[in-house]
Amino acid sequence: MQKKAKTKTKISPRVSMPMLDAVERGRMFSEVALGYTLEQAVSEAKRCLQCKKPTCIKGCPVDVDCKGFIRMVADKDLAGAFARIKETNSLPAICGRVCPQENQCEKTCKLRPTGQPIAIGRLERFVADNYYAHTSCEEETGADSCVPIDESLKVAAIGSGPSSLTLAGYLAANGVKVSVYEALHSPGGVLLYGIPEFRLPKSVVQREIDSLKNLQVDFLCNYVGGKSMTLPELFQQGYKAVFLGVGAGLPRFMNLPGESLIGVYSANEYLTRVNLMFGYRFPEYDTPVPPGRNVVVIGGGNVAMDSARTALRLGAERVRVVYRRTKGEMPARQEELEHALEEGIELEILSSPLSFHGDDQGVLNKMVLQRMELGSPDDSGRRQPVPIEGDTFSLDTDLAIMAVGTGANMVLTQTTPELELNERGYVRADPETGETSMNMVFAGGDIVTGAATVVEAMGAGRRSAREILKRIKG
Repeated sequence: MQKKAKTKTKISPRVSMPMLDAVERGRMFSEVALGYTLEQAVSEAKRCLQCKKPTCIKGCPVDVDCKGFIRMVADKDLAGAFARIKETNSLPAICGRVCPQENQCEKTCKLRPTGQPIAIGRLERFVADNYYAHTSCEEETGADSCVPIDESLKVAAIGSGPSSLTLAGYLAANGVKVSVYEALHSPGGVLLYGIPEFRLPKSVVQREIDSLKNLQVDFLCNYVGGKSMTLPELFQQGYKAVFLGVGAGLPRFMNLPGESLIGVYSANEYLTRVNLMFGYRFPEYDTPVPPGRNVVVIGGGNVAMDSARTALRLGAERVRVVYRRTKGEMPARQEELEHALEEGIELEILSSPLSFHGDDQGVLNKMVLQRMELGSPDDSGRRQPVPIEGDTFSLDTDLAIMAVGTGANMVLTQTTPELELNERGYVRADPETGETSMNMVFAGGDIVTGAATVVEAMGAGRRSAREILKRIKG
């Protein structure tokens, strides 16, 4: 008997995310992506093939059951979808906004070869926003859903970024008392000081922190790890384990002539002034930010895009991003790059800064750049940028922002010689458990890997939390 030929299922196009108008949003700090409506979310969820062997889960650093929660969205069981996500992801509203799903869960989606993978991140954001809109933090973290806290089992986390927040949520839900120590005056780490309001509203971060507070997680601000307290002192206070989630917030410069001129900033300082200290709401908040008329941002990652788009919103007439390779090789998320270009950000590709120049008052007014071309591939497979001899040019600029990466801040490691570091100054930690060279001291996130993604830091916090729980509760 002749077998029937298989008919291909026609997959509808991916549902677009509603956005603010590019011209309008380029001068305001309101969130750019507006989020799905219920109808749009259900329509997108119904595109999912519900594969017998879902590969999307393998792409998620925190093991979210993508297939399961998407099926619930399609069935309009939004409370069930939220509960399914929260089984492994402590910060769904944040992840849905800033995680590079195109390189993770969506990259491994079976529909990726069609160019139309399921919009997993957008659906995750929709589920979280919908749930929080209808449910208070107190209801979400009610006593019925959590193991009672055992005050004798205490764990300290230094730093309050995504790795520490994930660890705190996991342990608190399993009955462990967690205290999170933060050097700055507000908790949230890079989620608060590094990511602009138009990408991640502060209210979303605060909502996630409030839900942890309702799990009896304590947040202690203005404590500098290694200065306000040392690791041995924490153990003396009765903590059973310590987690280091201090990030990598040390700015990097290029050691070029003129970098000390007035008007040359690190992206860290620039974004911290604007985000953490509400510089974008000056003079309501007394944090002045250099306005910049002709702004140049050096770098090609997400931090460079955030800096450039922030400068535009603060009133810059022209903003250019200088990058030593080509547009196609920029490490920034494709979505962020597209948004920047839509808003009027210009690219100065295959260019690298040589020097900065100023007036007789020491104020920046020009920079000189070197034209580059792509040579042979390096160890990573990317073609190396090579200077074109004798081909230089200058740009007028009154504000230059260096977004060329960060390093490990040495405040904690200098006062803790027992911590073993790698050749780049980051903490060595077991990739499976997060344990460092010190017994019951764990580490995760950028302080271990260098600058990486929010969800990768969350995955590290979750792995350490599992190991700590196993050690202290059995």
